[in-house]
Amino acid sequence: MAWLQATIDTDSVVAEQLADALMDAGALSAAIEDALAGTELEQPIFGEPGEPVDKLWSQSRIIALFDEAADVALIIAAASTQCGIALPHYAEERVEEQDWVRLTQAQFEPIRISERLWITPTWHESPDPAAVNLQLDPGLAFGTGSHPTTRLCLQWLDANIKGGESVLDYGCGSGILAIAALKLGAASAVGIDIDPQAVRASQDNATQNQVVARFYLPDATPQAQYDVVLANILANPLRLLGELLSGHVKAGGKIVLSGILQEQAEELSAIYATWFDMEPPVFDEGWTRLTGTRHATV
Repeated sequence: MAWLQATIDTDSVVAEQLADALMDAGALSAAIEDALAGTELEQPIFGEPGEPVDKLWSQSRIIALFDEAADVALIIAAASTQCGIALPHYAEERVEEQDWVRLTQAQFEPIRISERLWITPTWHESPDPAAVNLQLDPGLAFGTGSHPTTRLCLQWLDANIKGGESVLDYGCGSGILAIAALKLGAASAVGIDIDPQAVRASQDNATQNQVVARFYLPDATPQAQYDVVLANILANPLRLLGELLSGHVKAGGKIVLSGILQEQAEELSAIYATWFDMEPPVFDEGWTRLTGTRHATV
């Protein structure tokens, strides 16, 4: 079986409307991308979880997929008329049947976090069997080690877990940070996430990695304090969670925050200085890691 694919260049004003109109007219799928992706003019778009992104790329590209027998030109013309715009420029190509599983897996190679820490998909052999290897496959929950925010937290764990620590991963996603902490020597790890799917994925990943960790929804968060609390989420929830997170850190314990854009670092560091002696921020590709030590008294 084969499909037809159309690549349509448009702008942010009509991109979403045109993508919806293509679906109404018979497209099997329609995804919007940055037309300048991979160039120096690539435009990052950020949004908080659960909140709509208030803008699209100024130069957008719609990738639409159609049945092999579809009249692509007619569908694009109908969608354009529905949107009240002129027929846009587009390119059409045939997409042949492929081994999509193998093709997808080929995009995910082992990720080296440090000299001794690797993230390896289950279908790959470990590049360094003597290293600390986390087996983790891409899934619905965030956190495979490829994103700078996750990488910053993993690097901190690798450098700072000495053995025997208790760890809380707030916003655990795939459970990668809690699992890594245990494999690096932490005595216990708990993960919290608002998404039931993330809680299930985290537990499955812990089992895959042969570690024992506990994962909960926020309402079931244990009332306990920890040597290390990690929160790799985003700036807006971190602004609101300072008191809650600080309450889970033992006096003299550490907090590790990520998911923060570089330009947000100063503001977030000032907020958490209420409870912590904050260290200088660490940056990676425009993202920030903040760390601090809990005051003995507040």
